[in-house]
Amino acid sequence: MVTLNGEMTFGQLENGLHTADFMCCEDVQMEAYNAKCKVQVMRDGNVYMTELPKRIRNKAIFRDDNCTLSKGQDGRYYFVFSLDGKFLDEMPGRLMRQANAIARKIIKELIFK
Repeated sequence: MVTLNGEMTFGQLENGLHTADFMCCEDVQMEAYNAKCKVQVMRDGNVYMTELPKRIRNKAIFRDDNCTLSKGQDGRYYFVFSLDGKFLDEMPGRLMRQANAIARKIIKELIFK
């Protein structure tokens, strides 16, 4: 842990997002890094920052053109289908074809285990 003296400036952007900048007044050498953090600004001016844990992404079990089947950290299976809006008229057919293809892969996996 390093304790530094400096000035902190708080502001708000035109889009409503808040900003906070810290300017150190000491000559320090530190390793630079970027992180996603939870920031709490208290009424008395104290600021608390805690780095958020990295997101654990689900690994795909099966993939098709516009869909993925994965198992989440919670043990649930997720079927995700996405399609550009300009293909709306093709959506029912593509969804049925790709869902059936994933279902066939699951059946093969279960039979040959």
